[in-house]
Amino acid sequence: MQYNGGYLIGQIYKLTGRRANELLKKEKVSDINAAQGIIIYSLYDRKCMSIRQIGEATGFAKTSLTSMLERMEQQGLIEKTENSKDRRSTLVKLTPKARRQKKRVDRVLEIVNDELYRGMKESEILRFEKTLEKILHNLETDGED
Repeated sequence: MQYNGGYLIGQIYKLTGRRANELLKKEKVSDINAAQGIIIYSLYDRKCMSIRQIGEATGFAKTSLTSMLERMEQQGLIEKTENSKDRRSTLVKLTPKARRQKKRVDRVLEIVNDELYRGMKESEILRFEKTLEKILHNLETDGED
């Protein structure tokens, strides 16, 4: 039997990103796209994070992350500073401009989640998310278990 989980997850990721981009424009958050929103959301509750920590939190590869952070810095969404405790590390923090967008970004996430889980019972959602966490763990451990 052929399983299609990876394909389906990829399609969901693509469509969710597309829908989030549409909603961000509708909410007049034109300077943030869905991928940048993932980075911004990982920073909302923190003063700052290293690029490595952002990579771990978002799952973005360092090469992709570096170029995305450069663009975000040019857009005035983040500030980068040298880590005084580790000069090899760069710290990233959100600017007030990015923080002002939180309510709008939260609305977009709420709409996307409502659409994603439409017609599902809470027990189904919890079981689905538990399964996704297991898949994520499997991929992160790369067959170590």
